[in-house]
Amino acid sequence: MSKIWIIIQREFSVRVKKKSFIILTILMPFLVAALVFVPALLANMKSGEKNTVALIDVTNHYVSVLKDTTDIHFVYETTMKKSFQQDGSPYDAVVFIKGDLTHHPDAATIYSRGEVPHAVEEYVNDKLTEKIRNDKLSAYQFKDIKQVVADAETKFSVKTARWDKNGNTTVSSSDIAGVVGLVFSLFIYMFILSYGGMVMQGIVEEKTNRIVEIMVSSVKPWQLMIGKITGVALVGLFQFVIWILMLTSIVAIAGSVFGVASTGAMPMVGGMSSEIPQVAGLEWLHIIQGMNFVEIIVLFILYFIGGYLLFASIFAAIGASINEQQDAQQFMMPIVLIFIFALYAGMFSIQNPDGPLALWCSFIPFTSPVVMMVRVPFDLPLWQIILSLVVLYGTSALIIWFSSKIYRVGILMYGKKPTFKDMMKWLNYK
Repeated sequence: MSKIWIIIQREFSVRVKKKSFIILTILMPFLVAALVFVPALLANMKSGEKNTVALIDVTNHYVSVLKDTTDIHFVYETTMKKSFQQDGSPYDAVVFIKGDLTHHPDAATIYSRGEVPHAVEEYVNDKLTEKIRNDKLSAYQFKDIKQVVADAETKFSVKTARWDKNGNTTVSSSDIAGVVGLVFSLFIYMFILSYGGMVMQGIVEEKTNRIVEIMVSSVKPWQLMIGKITGVALVGLFQFVIWILMLTSIVAIAGSVFGVASTGAMPMVGGMSSEIPQVAGLEWLHIIQGMNFVEIIVLFILYFIGGYLLFASIFAAIGASINEQQDAQQFMMPIVLIFIFALYAGMFSIQNPDGPLALWCSFIPFTSPVVMMVRVPFDLPLWQIILSLVVLYGTSALIIWFSSKIYRVGILMYGKKPTFKDMMKWLNYK
């Protein structure tokens, strides 16, 4: 064990002292926070630019519905002029209506020298659609038909909430729970591939430099493999803990800046939290704060360790079997395809977290780390989590045993590119 511990210490110290590791560890939480907060802030910001649009309505029937907004200024023109097409034109777009749109839907066109501004196109379409619908309804001459239709088109969204184990009520959203689960599954996906790749790359470098020949003279091959896998795993966990602490601080600061409490579950008043701000783009912060992040993070660490041990041992066997990094492609492709399938299965599990695809992929050890992290925010039954972890860690132990047998032979093999058949033969070597 002392020899394994020395290898673990070496792998850990060498990697955490690299400038790339330090820079990525510091920058990643800010990048993740930016990806979360910037879109929400931008969604609530208004552009200072105002589009000037010429309105030419031959029928003079639609002028009244196209009014100025904070982003669009309409100028009524009587005829289409050639100067509108020139670069010096004061208009960003021209709305030309040449006929009755109720019977001739193609009688309206928006012209622009470049692409038509999206805000102009959306506003004009909405207002003309509303006007055409009202004109068609008016033709039936029913009393108060517009009010009847308006009442019938009322949109309703049921507020969702959930009870925790203590009976407290918190704001909930299956969509946001799915997003949170998908983010953690993406972290699992990236972590396992990146840190597993580190194991393979390190082994290939040592094998190429013939350093491994000196190392195996002092330690057994399986000790070297376990030490490398464990050392890189500790690097990943160390980096993840730093990221969690930094992200928690960033979210707490952002929550206080935007007026969102940083406490956990929040009391409900009249079906909604009394503290929820009237900013739709930031309400998701309350829902996220109501989730059991302690459980999610603990399970994330367990699934990361289990999935990492499973795939890192495979990467170690591949690294020991090849002579150059380029030779790994034929072995890496099946692993990458498995991860892609797991990622797609996780994405489809968001809409149906208890469906057959999600359930079975949660018990298959090669897909469970990714798929289970999507399902965890939906409060899964305890037996599913336990069974999934038992199968994952049991399979990981079996794969580590097989990989160690391949590793001890492949680490000293040079020249010939091994095939799957050769690697299977190595399992029988004494």
